[in-house]
Amino acid sequence: MTALEAWTPSPNLPKERVSFAGVGHDEMVARAQALAPALKERARHTETLRRMPEETERDLHREGLFRVAQPARVGGAELDLGIFVDLCAEIARVCPSTAWNLGNLAAHHWMLGYFPPAAQNEIWDVSADTLMATSLAFPCGSARPVDGGFLLAGRWPFASGVDNCDWTMLAATVREKGEIVDHRFLLLHRSQYEIIDTWHALGLCGTGSKDVAAQELFVPLYRTIPVEAFAGGEHQGQAVNPGPLFRLPMLAVGSHVLSGVALGCAEGAYRRYVEAARRRNTTYSATPVGSFQAVQIKLAEAAALIDCAGLMMREDCRHAMANARSGKRASLRDKLCYRRNAAWSVRLCRSAVDILMELSGAGGLASAGEMPRYFRDAHAISAHIIYSFDVQGTLFGQHELQIAGPPPLL
Repeated sequence: MTALEAWTPSPNLPKERVSFAGVGHDEMVARAQALAPALKERARHTETLRRMPEETERDLHREGLFRVAQPARVGGAELDLGIFVDLCAEIARVCPSTAWNLGNLAAHHWMLGYFPPAAQNEIWDVSADTLMATSLAFPCGSARPVDGGFLLAGRWPFASGVDNCDWTMLAATVREKGEIVDHRFLLLHRSQYEIIDTWHALGLCGTGSKDVAAQELFVPLYRTIPVEAFAGGEHQGQAVNPGPLFRLPMLAVGSHVLSGVALGCAEGAYRRYVEAARRRNTTYSATPVGSFQAVQIKLAEAAALIDCAGLMMREDCRHAMANARSGKRASLRDKLCYRRNAAWSVRLCRSAVDILMELSGAGGLASAGEMPRYFRDAHAISAHIIYSFDVQGTLFGQHELQIAGPPPLL
């Protein structure tokens, strides 16, 4: 027993317990579409606030969008992996920052489903709507085994959406006698860590991806999980969550949790440019912009890049779910392909936005405009190491060429 077993949830959480089990993929996407106008109106405010507004959090809770990958046993929709691509793309067309937080926080319900059942119950028994942040920076946290658990300390960057969360999952390197013996995720309640306001960013400004710091504190074993549990094999969470979603190699396919943000960002930029170009004339000659063949060709190129990216993302999700349903464990090559394809598809989306920004000319430079936001956000998304094609391509190339490299955490 610990004092945190009686923790009080955030006042922003819904008061009534609602089940979204049985709500399908298309219905969840339709709910996101219905919210889009309000989220578009708040996009600039979200950037200025530098975090998710409380009214946006309440809207996403009400529609069940945070719970699309939560186990059905606690009222989650437990949808297939592809929901992340479609849901995040829908929201990112109007506000990539909100889509980034939605994808992250929804994925953490999925992630919690791999933890020991005691940890799941401790959180979801209080509120199935509980939000959890995370930081995947293993070197930033230091843990050492003690009787019954671990002592943890560190300072972690990029905890997206942490201001809206009651708990945070923090990655740490576990050492004994100076030697690395494990890599783990550890759950901390908001009373156990400090949020440090470091998020003053060029892109994804509204994600509130701040630092989290903790002094040396005890974390019981049941609130921790080894990184290997997310590799697609057996884990303790399967005792209560046996579905195919919880048989996926999360650390490999997890890159598609947020790849849809890049897709929606590019689609939003494309839609914004086409709407403007249909009625825009050049400043000096009053010639319709759309009459230039160069514009037509570049627009076709951007559209092709976006369509190819979407096909690649969705095919990876379909492939991963088919494997999980058949009981086939993903090979290392499969995992490296998922990572490679996510990075490549995000690069395609960024390239499309670059084309559209260039086509926008001086008219697209207004700092408060939508096109600069899409441009900044597209580059911020692709800056994430999971979407670095140099990193993910190197891992894939080493495997194909049978060249030994540092083992990826997959």
